[in-house]
Amino acid sequence: MIVNLYDLEGNVKSQVQLPRAFDFPFRPDLIRRAIKVMQSNSRQPYGVSPMAGLRRVGHNWGPNHGRARVPRIPTGDRGVILNNMVGGRTAHAPTTQRKWERKMNKKERLMSKLSALAQTANKEMVRRRGHRFRDDITLPVVVVDDLENVEKVSQAMEILRRLGLEDDVIRAKNGQKIRAGRGKTRGRKYYTPKSILIVMKNKEKALKSFSNIPGVEVITPSEINTEILAPGAMPGRLMLLTKGALDEIGGWLI
Repeated sequence: MIVNLYDLEGNVKSQVQLPRAFDFPFRPDLIRRAIKVMQSNSRQPYGVSPMAGLRRVGHNWGPNHGRARVPRIPTGDRGVILNNMVGGRTAHAPTTQRKWERKMNKKERLMSKLSALAQTANKEMVRRRGHRFRDDITLPVVVVDDLENVEKVSQAMEILRRLGLEDDVIRAKNGQKIRAGRGKTRGRKYYTPKSILIVMKNKEKALKSFSNIPGVEVITPSEINTEILAPGAMPGRLMLLTKGALDEIGGWLI
């Protein structure tokens, strides 16, 4: 597949051939499985304290008192320690010994990544994800390596506007909302939809300028994985690559 190579003004400079990695067949089953495995392996194990609910002194009154024989506080008759008592231990509490990790074959993991990568060149799949872009643009959007030298957010937004990708950033910004649920109190109050995925060979200079735009992520080719290409197991991420990053992907062995 041949796509256009754009300069920072949004003009077509030349045309380039996409690597073989973008010709991989669509495998939604592998994409869903790979993302499920990745999310499972990224979970932090949690559990209760071994002494939770047991830091009390409780005595069993014994028979002939007309009361259930459960541990009770020394100064009264309130039950303690047991799982059906207020402040007692938890029955079947979560433990860090649980096996959280899930395994996946290396070949399947690679196939899922290539399948998700190939869908970034499919306009129908990208539109189905909700992304907005100019009709006459070729996907994935390939630009010159000068993009890596952009250090200001204003310049970054101007380049995206010239490339016809500004509407997708506006969509992500307007989609910001307060998260529903307990996560509001755990450092993730706001939810922002995913927007453009920018892949650069060297991201040191341009990282802050582009990552400060709502929904935009900046990575290198070595950081590409199935989850970032298909968030929520929905393939078709709107992707922008530099020429150097595309050449590095072309060196992948299939």
